Amino acid sequence: MTGFSQFSRRALILAVAAAALTTQSSGTARAEAQLLIEAATGKVLHAENATYPWYPASVTKLMTAYTTLRAIKQKKITYNTLLTMSRNAVAQQPTKMGFKLGTTLTVDNALKMLMVKSANDVAVAIAEGVGGSLEGFADMMNADARRLGMSQSHFINPNGLPSEGHVSSARDLGMLARALILEFPEADSYWHIHSIRYGNRIMRNYNSLIDRYPGADGMKTGFICASGYNVAASATRNGRRLIAVVLGSYSGAVRAQKAAQLFERGFGSGGLTWLTPALGTIDALAPIDAQPPNLREEMCGAHRRKPPSEDNQEEEVTAAGQNPESGEAGTGQAFMLSNLKPSAGKFVLGPPVDTTPPVVVFTGSPESPDTIPAVAAHGPKKKKEKVAAKPAADAKPSAEAKPAAAPKTAAKPAAAPKPAAAAKPAVAAKPAAAPAAAKPAAAAKPKVSSAPAQ
Repeated sequence: MTGFSQFSRRALILAVAAAALTTQSSGTARAEAQLLIEAATGKVLHAENATYPWYPASVTKLMTAYTTLRAIKQKKITYNTLLTMSRNAVAQQPTKMGFKLGTTLTVDNALKMLMVKSANDVAVAIAEGVGGSLEGFADMMNADARRLGMSQSHFINPNGLPSEGHVSSARDLGMLARALILEFPEADSYWHIHSIRYGNRIMRNYNSLIDRYPGADGMKTGFICASGYNVAASATRNGRRLIAVVLGSYSGAVRAQKAAQLFERGFGSGGLTWLTPALGTIDALAPIDAQPPNLREEMCGAHRRKPPSEDNQEEEVTAAGQNPESGEAGTGQAFMLSNLKPSAGKFVLGPPVDTTPPVVVFTGSPESPDTIPAVAAHGPKKKKEKVAAKPAADAKPSAEAKPAAAPKTAAKPAAAPKPAAAAKPAVAAKPAAAPAAAKPAAAAKPKVSSAPAQ
């Protein structure tokens, strides 16, 4: 009976929240959806509007990855299966890799680009390669969603770009993140790559929790004007993994900060989760039948000086909780990431730290990778080498000549053959043949060698 009353109270709270969202004006439309669960058990530690329908934006790509990994497990494709950039893929809106028509890449490389760069063109290439067409892949995504119990989700495309009827919820996205972790432990590294390198381009993960929040190990961010800034994140501490979902934040920085707050709430319990209100498991959360809120005006209205996007996600948030672009304090608990501290007093989030080198990605097959265009890959390097070579050739040998130590004098011209003009070796050979005359010769030569350096 006690459990029933707790459930009834929770249902009442959710109903009131739903009514508030339905009747709210655009001025208060920035209400968010939040969810925190244990990955191993599915136990709900915190839920706020978690069963309210929402536009998932690029968090959709978690379902794209899930459907692709299932196809691999069913041996329909492999990690080395080649995907081709079609006209439809090339035509996708940013964010994208920008590959040319006909470019091929492996499923492995595609998944890395999908998770880090959130590449919309690569998502379409995956869908067409795995499902035969966008429609066929969407059918596979929806079939997987139904099998997982994601009753509030319906997918139209593999990348989350705006499309009528493309919806999900914090509850469903939490279920999806948990399924990825539990069903595909071998693919876990895809969720927490902090950056990739393609040629001389380095692209950082839009999930700014990675390498900034202790233990952060996934998973995916998303943004469209209608949804606000979304994230499904995971973090592990002392062997306990939590999943946090935040939908509808005002900026990428606020999104990361609020996910970190949820993690601190969960990890700060010290494992005593029985002290928290009984919210049950994620699959027991009752879905709400409503239309998803449209935050377009709030997120992309004229009050923002910079057009918001995933590429422009790290807007500064002041300690007072104001967004400097709008001057509004609507983000509530927002503050600088570096100011978020746990109870122990240590910083939770700080500046990005590259703990590992970027993961190298490429197009083409592993046996025959494509050659990256010379201008893009090698142009800057050649310029740097030329600039570095001149001082090494002109200034260094003359400076080393004055000490006139025999081994060093011989070694330097050998290391820099370019400055040795045809006439110079003959002049330099005399000191080598007559050591007694080396000092006068060394005194005279710097004047000659220094002239070209000027």
